[in-house]
Amino acid sequence: MYARLILICIFFASVHVVSAQPRDEKLLADAVESLRKALVDPDKATLERLTSVKLTYGHSSGKIEDRAQFVETLVSGKSDFTAIKLSEQKLVISGNTATVRHIFEADINDGGKPGTVKLSILLVYNKKGTAWQLLARQAVKIS
Repeated sequence: MYARLILICIFFASVHVVSAQPRDEKLLADAVESLRKALVDPDKATLERLTSVKLTYGHSSGKIEDRAQFVETLVSGKSDFTAIKLSEQKLVISGNTATVRHIFEADINDGGKPGTVKLSILLVYNKKGTAWQLLARQAVKIS
């Protein structure tokens, strides 16, 4: 009797985990896409909603910004993305933490000087409630 009850509990618990994973992956992918859009059309409130107060944002140049610096750089126009394309995206979720890797290709207009960048990006997200927030980012230049 108890063995059957335990098996039933395990079954329902595993069904919940299996069904939660695709939903979390979609929410995570949506958070990445929202960030991509916010980088092109920066808004302070949106950027703050999408990022953790503990954000550490690493650039391919080696420069590291906290959340306030990251938001100010974008909102002020010091860093200006005119278009961003993401490819080869891979999501890995482990509990309330997730990693995202992708190729980041962008047209920029920093300081009025147009250019392009191609980067390999690692994002670390933390789940807060039902929302994923960017906790860390590191970029590496690729050719």
